[in-house]
Formats: sequence, C-alpha cells, structure tokens
Amino acid sequence: MPAKSSAQQKAAGAALSAKRGEIKKSELKGASKSMEKSMSEKQLDELASTKRKGKPEHAS
Repeated sequence: MPAKSSAQQKAAGAALSAKRGEIKKSELKGASKSMEKSMSEKQLDELASTKRKGKPEHAS
C-alpha cells in the first residue's frame, strides 16, 4: 500500500527505524508511534519506500 502523502511516508520511516532498533521507541510521537505498534515491519517498509515526488505534504 503506497503512502498517500509525504508526511505519512516520513512517519512510516521513523516507525520502521524504531522497529529495527535504529532509534529509541521513546523518541517517536504522534502517527509514527501508533504505526510502530500496529503495523508489521513489512507494511512499514512498503509505506516508507513510496516515492515522494508528486505527493502532497498532507493528505486532505
């Protein structure tokens, strides 16, 4: 499932980093915190690897 906005893509990237242990889970906030808890590493990887070109900053 591709990200709908660049903000969603960035949040997924942060959650993926925490899930892999690259950053502390306590550093997450907002959407990335809930994404880390509720999504698998594969799902996060799919969202985070979405191309940002042509995506709005925030989905309406």
